[in-house]
Amino acid sequence: MKSMNLERKLKTALDETRLLILGAQVMFGFAFSAAFQELFAELSVDTRVIHCAGLLLFLTAVSLLIAPSLQHQILYRGETRQGALRAATFYAGTSLLPLTLGLGLFAYVVFAHLFGRSTGLIVGALFTLASLSLLYGLGFAMREGSARSVSIQHHEEATPLKTKIEQLLTEARVIIPGGQALLGFQLTATLTRAFAELPASAKYIHAGALCAIALAVVLLMTPAALHRIAYGGEDNAKFFRVGSMLVIFAAFPLAVGISADVYVAFLKAVESETLSICASLASFVMLLALWLVYPISRRPK
Repeated sequence: MKSMNLERKLKTALDETRLLILGAQVMFGFAFSAAFQELFAELSVDTRVIHCAGLLLFLTAVSLLIAPSLQHQILYRGETRQGALRAATFYAGTSLLPLTLGLGLFAYVVFAHLFGRSTGLIVGALFTLASLSLLYGLGFAMREGSARSVSIQHHEEATPLKTKIEQLLTEARVIIPGGQALLGFQLTATLTRAFAELPASAKYIHAGALCAIALAVVLLMTPAALHRIAYGGEDNAKFFRVGSMLVIFAAFPLAVGISADVYVAFLKAVESETLSICASLASFVMLLALWLVYPISRRPK
């Protein structure tokens, strides 16, 4: 059977990433907003720490799933290349581990609160094992033997402008749902009593994070509007260059906004300034390294 061509494979990989990232980003938003719910303060300190660990695992999954889109634009300049396909496959597969572990910790927090720690441990462990079995076990079990040994070589020609624009708009759609969801959670959090109890400095940081996420969302929405309004949906090389830069630039305020709100969520959950700063800085470094520093450093001169 003739294999899919490289362009179609990459498009399929990006579409599959969109399916994965939507769940990861929404779960990250829920984990963030949970810290501001009225009963969250009643959780034990260790349970709140576990919740924060789950938040960081969701963030790790999100960062891994966004990385291929930015690498495709920065490292490969939107060209369809085997390296872009390998990166999309690798990051999607790797992201399932922190996503599954985060869901298991989240399940523990919920069931430990409702029915006690023993039940929480059992449900969290079963949920994690079942998820790993489905997401990893089933895939490896159904893997065809030929797929392990056969390496398909593709002649890497210049990618048509039409394909590059389609992939650019797909990559914007990969990133934007989570930004929009997180923006909604950020706005909702400001109306809770728990948010009102935060120190003034944390409120200012949250407001700054809200503005950064809003800027990222607008930057990610602009290519679609630009393509329709300025060019009537027609393929145009100048549009591709501008649209690509908009998607790349959006990564920075998105990283700033997410890592700033990691600080706010940690401060509310564990009430430790030092731990909150460390978690926020670690998140920012991870996001920046995966999304911008690595692909820029690998980009051909």
